[in-house]
Amino acid sequence: MNQVDTAVARRRSHRARWVAGAVLVITAGLVAVLATRPPASVAEVQSPLVGKTAPPVAGTTLSGTSYRLPARPGHYVVVNFFASWCEPCQQEGPSLAQFAYEHGRIGDASMLSVVFEDTDSAARSYQSMLGATWPTLADPGGKLALSFGVRAPPSTFVIAPDGRVVAYVIAPVTASDLDGIITQAKATRA
Repeated sequence: MNQVDTAVARRRSHRARWVAGAVLVITAGLVAVLATRPPASVAEVQSPLVGKTAPPVAGTTLSGTSYRLPARPGHYVVVNFFASWCEPCQQEGPSLAQFAYEHGRIGDASMLSVVFEDTDSAARSYQSMLGATWPTLADPGGKLALSFGVRAPPSTFVIAPDGRVVAYVIAPVTASDLDGIITQAKATRA
């Protein structure tokens, strides 16, 4: 190898080290950003109901009793539209049961389910298998779903103690997601 070839090889080697170093720095920065970022949570969606008084919620439960959600419930209420045939609903079901149990003991929030385009018997069987102890409303004709603007399950609304809708989620939610929504609502006095 002559001197010119050696000089060219050194420059290429030097350039390759700089490129590798730059890639390493960028990769390390990206890893640092992703590692220190808060975990992703469920995304709330826009609804004309958010910030407004929730539509009236009343009907017959799957156990045959009458139910009416007070206009001002005095605690947070999670209203979850579900169907037994809905796989994302089945995914979130155990977490909703956990949420209902934990908050039922504290008394700061409660669950209410509404059947969405499903038979009462299938919904009853699903809720029984889930261990749901909270009220589950039948929705013949989809009147409640229509009043909330629900198009598909799962759809979840969080209602504040004063009766205003503070969140709307159209994906499976976890107990942690709901806790975060309620914590944020409390912080903003919603």
